[in-house]
Amino acid sequence: MNIKKYIAEFFGTMVLVLFGCGTAVVCGGLSGGTDTGTLGVVAIALAFGLSIVAAAYAIGHISGCHVNPAVSLAVLINGGMSFADFIGYVIAQIAGAFAGSGILYFITASSNLEGFGSNGFENLSSVSISTAGAVVVEIVLTFVFVMTILGVTSSEKTSNIAGIVIGLTLTFVHIIGIPLTGTSVNPARSIAPAVFEGGQALEQVWVFILAPLVGAALAALVFKYIFAPKTEK
Repeated sequence: MNIKKYIAEFFGTMVLVLFGCGTAVVCGGLSGGTDTGTLGVVAIALAFGLSIVAAAYAIGHISGCHVNPAVSLAVLINGGMSFADFIGYVIAQIAGAFAGSGILYFITASSNLEGFGSNGFENLSSVSISTAGAVVVEIVLTFVFVMTILGVTSSEKTSNIAGIVIGLTLTFVHIIGIPLTGTSVNPARSIAPAVFEGGQALEQVWVFILAPLVGAALAALVFKYIFAPKTEK
């Protein structure tokens, strides 16, 4: 057991949740605080994307910088990690997410900020998207995100720019996803804020656990059997 990998996943997920969800809280969600809604969306999307870029180059050489149970599931399906490591990664990721939300709780408690950047649908969605719509959105966004990760990390020719590509991809899926569901594509990122938020956010969190895992599994299977380089099939 390489405990360094789990510590790295803990740290990376903590950074993602703290800076991504924290920016959502600071920017006032879609309202963008006192500015326009577009500012809020772009700022939040960039915060999540840049968090991944930073984490990728900080811990990627140690754990691969999954910081997401859906990504770890895809790697497991493609044979890139053992089941024992998968469990260790998921535990570390969820713990890191709670650490990030915990720090955010301390910040909001000592200020006039509110919320934890949780996901939602129906009346918690800016466009009141339905349950079924939220499920489809999260499956599709996660599918695209995970396919990109698997593709860019499948060759040594592109692995050196993987952190930037993955971060930019996370940014662009957030741009469309924030108004719809707040964008999860990551069960750990959704669980911790929902627990701290409580109420309806916690009641709805099952969508943001199940749908990203389904999207990641589909992406892993499609990549493995259709798009993987011949040497990796």
